[in-house]
Amino acid sequence: MILLVPAAAGLAFLVLPLTALVVRAPWPALATRLAQPHVLAALRLSLWTSSLATVGCVLMGVPLAWMLARVAFRGRRLVRAVVTVPLVLPPVVGGVALLLALGRDGLVGTWLEAIFGVTPPFTTTAVVLAEAFVALPFLVISVESALRSCGPRLEEAATTLGASRWTVFRHVTLPLVAPGIALGAVLCWARALGEFGATVTFAGNLPGRTQTMPLAVALALETDPEAAIALSLVLLVASVAILACLRGRWVAAA
Repeated sequence: MILLVPAAAGLAFLVLPLTALVVRAPWPALATRLAQPHVLAALRLSLWTSSLATVGCVLMGVPLAWMLARVAFRGRRLVRAVVTVPLVLPPVVGGVALLLALGRDGLVGTWLEAIFGVTPPFTTTAVVLAEAFVALPFLVISVESALRSCGPRLEEAATTLGASRWTVFRHVTLPLVAPGIALGAVLCWARALGEFGATVTFAGNLPGRTQTMPLAVALALETDPEAAIALSLVLLVASVAILACLRGRWVAAA
């Protein structure tokens, strides 16, 4: 029974801020505030960039997860550690790292500008790159976990029957880990949607170009707190929707 007190305190600590957000929301003027052009622009940009970042993470993350789960090579633990670094790295530091890599004077950015005339920082592309950088580990971890849980037995059986590695991957591996890919993609999209630190550092806060919803919330908080609450409510609804998508996963885990 003594554990119920700190448990209730922990639950209240999580519920109270969310309740305050809902209670203090400007409900009568909510539709008007959300219909403002800069709000709609930030919402459209957030949905577009987070979706592109998720697609990129799936294309890169599924093969990377397969390599970590199925290929034995020297330094695999180090590679796995590098993949998970963005999970614990402060997002602002991630933005600085992206600037040093892809900026005009960056390790790769110098060549991008010289050869292709491309300068990613402070563009919509930079938003996608920043979101993908912080979200990719969620996809890799989910898919690698799914691959390890299903084991290589069916893949080995298909190989013994004469199927090529690519055929096995398409017709055996992908169907087996499809739920893990779906879970990872949802988590990846959610992380990309809520990204702030790396985005503001690497892409800036340019309305209509790089200003996503979290950046719009931070800016509105300084000038129009009610607008910030309205924008925050939209992100809260998105979070609840994501939890609804994962409901089967949580129920199964319980």
